[in-house]
Amino acid sequence: MAKPILDEALWAVLELLLPPDPPRPRGGRPRLPHRQVLTGILFVLRSGIPWELLPQELGCGSGMTCWRRLQEWQAKGIWQRIHHELLNWLGRLGHLDWSRASLDSGSVPAKRGGLLTGPNPTDRGKAGTKRHVVVDGQGVPLGVKLTAANDHDGPLFEPLLEAIPPIRGRLGRPRRRPEKLHADKAYDARHCRTYLRRHGIKGRIARKGIDSSERLGRYRWVVERTLAWLNRFRRLTIRYERRADIYEAFLHLGCILVCWNFIQLKGFC
Repeated sequence: MAKPILDEALWAVLELLLPPDPPRPRGGRPRLPHRQVLTGILFVLRSGIPWELLPQELGCGSGMTCWRRLQEWQAKGIWQRIHHELLNWLGRLGHLDWSRASLDSGSVPAKRGGLLTGPNPTDRGKAGTKRHVVVDGQGVPLGVKLTAANDHDGPLFEPLLEAIPPIRGRLGRPRRRPEKLHADKAYDARHCRTYLRRHGIKGRIARKGIDSSERLGRYRWVVERTLAWLNRFRRLTIRYERRADIYEAFLHLGCILVCWNFIQLKGFC
């Protein structure tokens, strides 16, 4: 039997976090239920097919209906809020590893160009987008950012760490800072180390011309694994959207599914 696109346990969680339908005082056709639309969005994310080829047998309406709902929820910050709530869930259960964190980036082709794209130096100058992600010691995605493929990683160091929301734990105030941070030589800059000292974070950043990448790789591989997990969603391996907000919505949704896998792995669903 085929695995459902949207399983019951995940829907039970998302149903509580999705916004209610807006009022329609002038009447008109009723909106398609959230569950059906979300099924279509997840199908496009996982399979990578164009919106217009979304199978009608799924009962999720047209591809344009699903696209509009994806964009609407992105504009309202719904995907980020759901990601935050799942992180709070893991935090309250004590299953976030704050002892160390890692950050890295990975570029993907951008076939149609658009905002936040640029010539990829690792892909013969073809248009691309770079995804930046910071994870905890297990690989749980804590924050993500998008830039053009030709943007250097260093300037995104602070914005990426600031993208970590305040996450609730079992006791005390919400937390945003790990004890240690591992990063490669792309972040070997004075402003990066100054930021870490200012926030009381121990830096483990490879120094250019001095440190070997092999030793830091013992801890930094978790962020590379998370980037590989995100690449399992075919709509994220190649950017087809000209609009950056649509691709960012898919990226947040991918992080939501990775967090959900960790929750299932811990057996708390």
